[in-house]
Amino acid sequence: MRVDQIMMADDPGGDDSDVGLAVETRPKTKRPPLYKVMILNDDYTPMEFVVMVLERFFGMNHAQSFELMLTVHKKGLAVVGVFSYEIAETKVAQVMDFAQQHQHPLQCTMEKE
Repeated sequence: MRVDQIMMADDPGGDDSDVGLAVETRPKTKRPPLYKVMILNDDYTPMEFVVMVLERFFGMNHAQSFELMLTVHKKGLAVVGVFSYEIAETKVAQVMDFAQQHQHPLQCTMEKE
């Protein structure tokens, strides 16, 4: 028996009425917005502390951390990562808490990309 014969045998009515499937279209989901996490320069936080923060909270190696610390020092601020809102918010809080525990005025902020 061929496939078309099987299909016709399965159709008890034998008529060719149009029976279709209802296809529900889903709305396209948007990617959540990303946020830039930035470290700001100040005249009091030691450069070594900034390097340590970048290594500890942003997973950078020493060379990357040192380069970015110099960018912060020379330009006044640098983007240290781009994350979803929740992760960016957590990173900012971690850096600010860590700086406060060590009595440094280091500032870390976030803004929508």
